[in-house]
Amino acid sequence: MKLVVQRVKNAKVEVEGKTVGSIGKGFLVLLGVTHADTKKEADYLVKKLCNLRVFEDENGKMNLGLKEIEGELLMISQFTLYADCTGGNRPSFVNAARPEIAEPLYEYFCEECRKNNIHVEKGIFGADMKVSLLNDGPVTIVLEK
Repeated sequence: MKLVVQRVKNAKVEVEGKTVGSIGKGFLVLLGVTHADTKKEADYLVKKLCNLRVFEDENGKMNLGLKEIEGELLMISQFTLYADCTGGNRPSFVNAARPEIAEPLYEYFCEECRKNNIHVEKGIFGADMKVSLLNDGPVTIVLEK
């Protein structure tokens, strides 16, 4: 499982011209699932994400997490995080999990984040989504298990 985490001032996702998820300050998270991923990997990354301290404290140090700033999550499923371009210029996506594996893990991940008392918005799994954000920093971190 791979996460690309972007610290944002705000972010939203649209499907067919309609906003389906929108947050203020927090993280925009692109989540990719591979074949071997289970709830074990998801649990590890939920803990990492929910406790990631990259928001500035009163001294300007990256020392605060989502809970301390009452931040939100916008979760976007993205199978292209497992693109393999080693064989040429057209990516192969054979390392990305099939939807019947990836979607339940994506939903599980979102629910576990909610259990950590974090507000979670999300896109629509498998949809053509338009994501916009105001990156804060910019701060972008890749988490993988």
